[in-house]
Amino acid sequence: MRTSVLLVLTALSVCLGCGRNADAHNGDSNIPAADSLVTDVEEENIAAIEDTVPFYARRLMTAYPDYVQSYDDGMLVFADGSTLQGDDGREKTFVEMLDDCDAEDMFTMTYDTTADSPAYLNDCGRGRCEPLFKKMYGKSETEVRSHLVNVEWFGQRIPFTSINGASRHLADVAAELAAMPQLRRYLTGASSFYWRKVRGANRQSAHSYGIAIDINTSFSNYWLWSNPGKSETDRLRYENRIPQEIVAVFEKHGFIWGGRWYHYDTMHFEYRPEFLPDFQP
Repeated sequence: MRTSVLLVLTALSVCLGCGRNADAHNGDSNIPAADSLVTDVEEENIAAIEDTVPFYARRLMTAYPDYVQSYDDGMLVFADGSTLQGDDGREKTFVEMLDDCDAEDMFTMTYDTTADSPAYLNDCGRGRCEPLFKKMYGKSETEVRSHLVNVEWFGQRIPFTSINGASRHLADVAAELAAMPQLRRYLTGASSFYWRKVRGANRQSAHSYGIAIDINTSFSNYWLWSNPGKSETDRLRYENRIPQEIVAVFEKHGFIWGGRWYHYDTMHFEYRPEFLPDFQP
């Protein structure tokens, strides 16, 4: 990628010089101005470069610039020079994608902020590429704890990771929601960091990385509570009591909402800016 970018810049320099020389020596008004010539070439080459970098890699590079810095021949390249295969190339069932999720798998679903209820099996963000998250946030409880800071949260101090600015963005959420006192009852009694596996599965919970917060369970709905005995692929009845004003504030600051999952968890908010293209980390 670096070589490609350098070649593009070289080509742009040559074109810029050619445009200026032609304009200066010939005085031909039909020759495009250098600026417009560069713009055309620039747009074409940027598009060509982006075609070589898959969508999932571009989104991760934008969302987590301190960690995922480039993409090369199928590998995500981290700031320290280490790499991670982005796509293992395997076809997976819905459950397999949850249990053995690679970076590409995370983007097989769309985080839909417009639907009244989630589409069947649309759990965008519920799958997490564990090697990626452990690379960023920590491979053990001790390592994750070393990055936790306390965020003031409606009478509580919530431990949240400072990695990728997550704690700062949670503080921004708290500050904005504090101006809506009518919503406070939904926000108290929250919980966050807890190093554990997902219930009934062999994968880490997002709470293990210090990137998730559960708000007041008294107003929450969870797919298994409302649909006892159902499996991951069964049809579910959707329920929610969390006001959309709360959801909108969280999403504005880079958090996805478990209420947008088919397997809903309406108390759950998770810092996942890769799914929110309008958010700037």
